Amino acid sequence: MHYGYIGLGNLGGHCAARLAQSGFALSVTDLDRARAAPCEALGAHWVGEPGELAARVDHVITCLPSPQVTDRVLAEVMPRMRDGATWIEMSTLGRDDVLAFADRAAGHGVRMLELPVTGGVHLAARGEITMLPGGDADLVDLHRPAMEAMGNRVFHMGPLGSASIIKVITNMLAFIHLKASAEALMLARRGGLNLGQAWAAIQASSGNSFVHETEGALILNGSCDIGFSVDLALKDLGFALAFGREFGVPLDLAAATEQTYVAARAAYGGEAQSPMIARLLEDLLDTDLRAPGFPSKLE
Repeated sequence: MHYGYIGLGNLGGHCAARLAQSGFALSVTDLDRARAAPCEALGAHWVGEPGELAARVDHVITCLPSPQVTDRVLAEVMPRMRDGATWIEMSTLGRDDVLAFADRAAGHGVRMLELPVTGGVHLAARGEITMLPGGDADLVDLHRPAMEAMGNRVFHMGPLGSASIIKVITNMLAFIHLKASAEALMLARRGGLNLGQAWAAIQASSGNSFVHETEGALILNGSCDIGFSVDLALKDLGFALAFGREFGVPLDLAAATEQTYVAARAAYGGEAQSPMIARLLEDLLDTDLRAPGFPSKLE
Protein backbone atom coordinates (compact mmCIF):
# COMPACT_ATOMS: atom_id res chain seq x y z
CA MET A 1 0.00 0.00 0.00
CA HIS A 2 1.06 3.52 -0.76
CA TYR A 3 0.56 5.90 2.17
CA GLY A 4 0.48 9.67 2.04
CA TYR A 5 1.58 11.51 5.18
CA ILE A 6 0.54 15.12 5.85
CA GLY A 7 2.16 16.98 8.75
CA LEU A 8 5.85 16.41 9.48
CA GLY A 9 6.20 18.19 12.81
CA ASN A 10 7.91 16.87 15.93
CA LEU A 11 5.77 13.74 16.06
CA GLY A 12 4.64 13.29 12.47
CA GLY A 13 8.13 13.59 11.03
CA HIS A 14 9.37 10.68 13.12
CA CYS A 15 6.33 8.49 12.44
CA ALA A 16 6.55 9.12 8.70
CA ALA A 17 10.27 8.32 8.74
CA ARG A 18 9.57 5.01 10.46
CA LEU A 19 7.15 4.09 7.66
CA ALA A 20 9.75 4.91 5.00
CA GLN A 21 12.47 3.09 6.91
CA SER A 22 10.25 0.00 7.10
CA GLY A 23 9.87 -0.08 3.33
CA PHE A 24 6.37 1.31 2.86
CA ALA A 25 5.69 3.31 -0.28
CA LEU A 26 5.32 6.83 1.10
CA SER A 27 4.58 10.32 -0.17
CA VAL A 28 4.80 13.28 2.22
CA THR A 29 3.89 16.94 2.43
CA ASP A 30 4.14 19.77 4.93
CA LEU A 31 4.07 23.55 4.96
CA ASP A 32 7.85 23.45 5.46
CA ARG A 33 9.64 21.48 2.72
CA ALA A 34 12.77 21.18 4.87
CA ARG A 35 10.92 18.92 7.31
CA ALA A 36 10.60 16.28 4.60
CA ALA A 37 14.35 15.83 4.18
CA PRO A 38 14.76 12.88 6.60
CA CYS A 39 11.86 11.03 4.96
CA GLU A 40 13.15 11.76 1.45
CA ALA A 41 16.54 10.41 2.46
CA LEU A 42 14.76 7.14 3.30
CA GLY A 43 12.99 6.97 -0.08
CA ALA A 44 9.78 8.95 0.49
CA HIS A 45 8.49 11.22 -2.28
CA TRP A 46 7.73 14.91 -1.75
CA VAL A 47 4.39 16.21 -3.04
CA GLY A 48 3.73 19.93 -2.93
CA GLU A 49 0.03 20.06 -2.00
CA PRO A 50 -2.22 17.89 0.23
CA GLY A 51 -4.82 17.47 -2.51
CA GLU A 52 -2.26 16.33 -5.03
CA LEU A 53 -0.85 13.87 -2.50
CA ALA A 54 -4.33 12.45 -1.77
CA ALA A 55 -4.90 11.77 -5.46
CA ARG A 56 -1.66 9.77 -5.75
CA VAL A 57 -1.88 7.42 -2.77
CA ASP A 58 -4.02 4.57 -1.44
CA HIS A 59 -4.47 5.93 2.08
CA VAL A 60 -3.81 9.27 3.79
CA ILE A 61 -2.36 9.86 7.27
CA THR A 62 -2.59 13.28 8.92
CA CYS A 63 -0.77 14.55 12.01
CA LEU A 64 -1.78 18.16 12.55
CA PRO A 65 -1.79 20.64 15.44
CA SER A 66 -5.51 21.37 15.87
CA PRO A 67 -9.03 20.48 14.66
CA GLN A 68 -9.09 23.78 12.77
CA VAL A 69 -6.02 22.83 10.75
CA THR A 70 -7.44 19.35 10.15
CA ASP A 71 -10.63 20.96 8.84
CA ARG A 72 -8.70 23.07 6.33
CA VAL A 73 -6.60 20.14 5.13
CA LEU A 74 -9.66 17.92 4.70
CA ALA A 75 -11.21 20.48 2.38
CA GLU A 76 -8.30 19.84 0.00
CA VAL A 77 -7.86 16.13 0.60
CA MET A 78 -11.31 14.55 0.72
CA PRO A 79 -12.52 15.42 -2.80
CA ARG A 80 -9.43 13.75 -4.27
CA MET A 81 -9.14 10.56 -2.22
CA ARG A 82 -10.07 7.25 -3.81
CA ASP A 83 -13.34 5.51 -2.97
CA GLY A 84 -12.74 2.99 -0.21
CA ALA A 85 -9.54 4.69 0.94
CA THR A 86 -8.76 5.11 4.62
CA TRP A 87 -8.03 8.42 6.28
CA ILE A 88 -5.89 7.82 9.40
CA GLU A 89 -5.92 10.80 11.78
CA MET A 90 -3.05 10.88 14.29
CA SER A 91 -3.83 14.33 15.71
CA THR A 92 -5.28 14.68 19.21
CA LEU A 93 -8.95 15.57 18.72
CA GLY A 94 -12.06 15.73 20.83
CA ARG A 95 -14.52 12.87 20.40
CA ASP A 96 -17.12 15.15 18.78
CA ASP A 97 -14.51 16.30 16.27
CA VAL A 98 -13.65 12.69 15.43
CA LEU A 99 -17.27 11.71 14.83
CA ALA A 100 -18.01 14.82 12.76
CA PHE A 101 -14.90 14.33 10.63
CA ALA A 102 -15.78 10.64 10.13
CA ASP A 103 -19.22 11.60 8.81
CA ARG A 104 -17.62 14.10 6.48
CA ALA A 105 -15.17 11.49 5.18
CA ALA A 106 -17.98 8.97 4.66
CA GLY A 107 -19.68 11.47 2.39
CA HIS A 108 -16.66 11.16 0.09
CA GLY A 109 -16.56 7.35 0.26
CA VAL A 110 -13.62 7.43 2.69
CA ARG A 111 -13.42 5.50 5.97
CA MET A 112 -11.72 7.03 9.00
CA LEU A 113 -9.43 5.49 11.59
CA GLU A 114 -8.36 7.63 14.56
CA LEU A 115 -4.82 6.90 15.68
CA PRO A 116 -3.59 9.07 18.55
CA VAL A 117 -0.27 8.01 20.08
CA THR A 118 1.31 8.36 23.49
CA GLY A 119 4.79 8.11 24.95
CA GLY A 120 6.64 11.18 23.69
CA VAL A 121 8.53 12.37 20.65
CA HIS A 122 11.73 10.56 21.68
CA LEU A 123 9.93 7.21 21.59
CA ALA A 124 8.41 8.04 18.21
CA ALA A 125 11.94 8.55 16.89
CA ARG A 126 12.82 5.01 18.04
CA GLY A 127 9.62 3.43 16.74
CA GLU A 128 8.59 2.64 20.31
CA ILE A 129 5.59 4.91 20.74
CA THR A 130 2.24 3.44 21.79
CA MET A 131 -0.55 3.48 19.19
CA LEU A 132 -4.20 3.84 20.22
CA PRO A 133 -6.42 3.16 17.20
CA GLY A 134 -10.16 3.69 17.30
CA GLY A 135 -12.45 2.51 14.53
CA ASP A 136 -13.62 -0.62 12.76
CA ALA A 137 -11.66 -3.79 13.52
CA ASP A 138 -11.09 -4.59 9.85
CA LEU A 139 -9.39 -1.22 9.34
CA VAL A 140 -7.19 -1.78 12.37
CA ASP A 141 -6.18 -5.16 10.93
CA LEU A 142 -5.57 -3.68 7.47
CA HIS A 143 -3.26 -0.97 8.76
CA ARG A 144 -1.68 -2.88 11.64
CA PRO A 145 1.61 -3.44 9.74
CA ALA A 146 1.94 0.33 9.30
CA MET A 147 1.10 0.92 12.96
CA GLU A 148 3.67 -1.65 14.04
CA ALA A 149 6.25 0.10 11.89
CA MET A 150 5.59 3.38 13.70
CA GLY A 151 5.16 2.02 17.24
CA ASN A 152 5.82 -1.07 19.32
CA ARG A 153 2.45 -1.42 21.08
CA VAL A 154 -1.02 -1.21 19.55
CA PHE A 155 -4.21 -1.05 21.65
CA HIS A 156 -7.48 -1.07 19.71
CA MET A 157 -9.64 1.07 21.98
CA GLY A 158 -12.99 0.39 20.30
CA PRO A 159 -15.19 2.30 17.84
CA LEU A 160 -14.46 5.78 16.56
CA GLY A 161 -14.30 8.26 19.41
CA SER A 162 -12.91 5.76 21.92
CA ALA A 163 -9.27 6.53 21.19
CA SER A 164 -9.80 10.27 21.62
CA ILE A 165 -10.96 9.66 25.19
CA ILE A 166 -8.02 7.50 26.25
CA LYS A 167 -5.53 9.81 24.54
CA VAL A 168 -6.86 12.80 26.47
CA ILE A 169 -6.73 10.75 29.69
CA THR A 170 -3.08 9.80 29.16
CA ASN A 171 -2.10 13.38 28.38
CA MET A 172 -4.04 14.71 31.36
CA LEU A 173 -2.14 12.33 33.63
CA ALA A 174 1.19 13.34 32.09
CA PHE A 175 0.55 17.05 32.75
CA ILE A 176 -0.54 16.35 36.33
CA HIS A 177 2.55 14.21 36.89
CA LEU A 178 4.74 16.96 35.46
CA LYS A 179 3.33 19.54 37.86
CA ALA A 180 3.78 17.11 40.76
CA SER A 181 7.36 16.30 39.74
CA ALA A 182 8.29 20.00 39.55
CA GLU A 183 6.85 20.64 43.00
CA ALA A 184 8.62 17.59 44.44
CA LEU A 185 11.96 18.66 43.00
CA MET A 186 11.51 22.15 44.41
CA LEU A 187 10.77 20.68 47.85
CA ALA A 188 14.02 18.73 47.60
CA ARG A 189 15.97 21.80 46.47
CA ARG A 190 14.62 24.08 49.18
CA GLY A 191 15.14 21.29 51.70
CA GLY A 192 18.86 21.34 50.96
CA LEU A 193 19.07 18.00 49.16
CA ASN A 194 21.36 17.17 46.25
CA LEU A 195 18.93 17.40 43.32
CA GLY A 196 20.59 14.65 41.30
CA GLN A 197 20.38 12.28 44.23
CA ALA A 198 16.82 13.35 44.98
CA TRP A 199 15.78 12.69 41.36
CA ALA A 200 17.36 9.22 41.51
CA ALA A 201 15.74 8.42 44.86
CA ILE A 202 12.31 9.39 43.51
CA GLN A 203 12.95 7.29 40.40
CA ALA A 204 13.60 4.27 42.64
CA SER A 205 10.58 4.95 44.85
CA SER A 206 6.84 4.31 44.86
CA GLY A 207 6.42 7.95 43.81
CA ASN A 208 8.14 7.46 40.45
CA SER A 209 6.46 8.12 37.11
CA PHE A 210 7.40 7.99 33.43
CA VAL A 211 7.16 11.80 33.38
CA HIS A 212 9.54 12.17 36.34
CA GLU A 213 12.09 9.95 34.60
CA THR A 214 11.89 11.83 31.29
CA GLU A 215 10.65 15.40 31.57
CA GLY A 216 11.93 15.69 35.14
CA ALA A 217 15.43 15.06 33.81
CA LEU A 218 15.05 17.89 31.28
CA ILE A 219 13.89 20.26 34.03
CA LEU A 220 17.11 19.56 35.90
CA ASN A 221 19.09 20.24 32.74
CA GLY A 222 17.15 23.46 32.14
CA SER A 223 16.34 22.77 28.49
CA CYS A 224 12.74 21.55 29.00
CA ASP A 225 12.82 20.57 25.31
CA ILE A 226 10.32 17.75 24.74
CA GLY A 227 8.84 19.01 21.46
CA PHE A 228 5.44 19.74 23.04
CA SER A 229 4.18 23.25 23.69
CA VAL A 230 2.19 24.92 26.45
CA ASP A 231 -0.55 25.69 23.91
CA LEU A 232 -0.87 22.00 23.01
CA ALA A 233 -1.04 21.09 26.70
CA LEU A 234 -3.83 23.59 27.22
CA LYS A 235 -5.71 22.21 24.23
CA ASP A 236 -5.58 18.68 25.64
CA LEU A 237 -6.46 19.76 29.17
CA GLY A 238 -9.46 21.57 27.68
CA PHE A 239 -10.59 18.31 26.09
CA ALA A 240 -10.14 16.49 29.43
CA LEU A 241 -12.17 19.03 31.39
CA ALA A 242 -14.90 18.90 28.76
CA PHE A 243 -15.08 15.11 29.16
CA GLY A 244 -15.24 15.60 32.93
CA ARG A 245 -18.27 17.84 32.56
CA GLU A 246 -19.91 15.49 30.07
CA PHE A 247 -19.39 12.35 32.16
CA GLY A 248 -20.01 14.00 35.53
CA VAL A 249 -16.49 13.39 36.86
CA PRO A 250 -14.86 16.11 39.01
CA LEU A 251 -11.31 16.66 37.75
CA ASP A 252 -9.81 18.77 40.50
CA LEU A 253 -6.17 17.98 39.70
CA ALA A 254 -6.68 18.57 35.99
CA ALA A 255 -8.35 21.92 36.70
CA ALA A 256 -5.49 23.04 38.95
CA THR A 257 -2.94 21.90 36.37
CA GLU A 258 -4.75 23.82 33.64
CA GLN A 259 -4.42 27.02 35.68
CA THR A 260 -0.69 26.39 36.03
CA TYR A 261 -0.41 26.13 32.25
CA VAL A 262 -2.47 29.30 31.81
CA ALA A 263 0.06 31.07 34.04
CA ALA A 264 2.95 29.57 32.05
CA ARG A 265 1.46 30.81 28.78
CA ALA A 266 1.09 34.30 30.23
CA ALA A 267 4.69 34.26 31.46
CA TYR A 268 6.54 32.54 28.61
CA GLY A 269 4.16 32.34 25.64
CA GLY A 270 2.15 29.50 24.16
CA GLU A 271 5.06 28.16 22.12
CA ALA A 272 7.14 27.57 25.26
CA GLN A 273 7.87 23.94 26.05
CA SER A 274 5.42 22.16 28.35
CA PRO A 275 7.92 21.52 31.21
CA MET A 276 8.35 25.29 31.50
CA ILE A 277 5.65 25.13 34.17
CA ALA A 278 8.56 24.28 36.48
CA ARG A 279 10.08 27.66 35.64
CA LEU A 280 7.09 29.33 37.29
CA LEU A 281 8.19 27.87 40.63
CA GLU A 282 11.79 28.83 39.98
CA ASP A 283 10.82 32.43 39.23
CA LEU A 284 8.41 32.65 42.14
CA LEU A 285 10.94 31.37 44.68
CA ASP A 286 14.09 32.70 42.98
CA THR A 287 15.48 29.18 43.20
CA ASP A 288 16.75 27.17 40.25
CA LEU A 289 16.24 23.45 39.66
CA ARG A 290 19.56 22.53 38.05
CA ALA A 291 21.78 19.53 38.53
CA PRO A 292 24.78 18.34 36.51
CA GLY A 293 24.70 15.28 34.29
CA PHE A 294 21.13 15.49 32.97
CA PRO A 295 20.34 15.53 29.23
CA SER A 296 19.16 18.49 27.19
CA LYS A 297 17.02 16.19 24.98
CA LEU A 298 15.55 12.74 25.35
CA GLU A 299 17.06 10.04 23.19
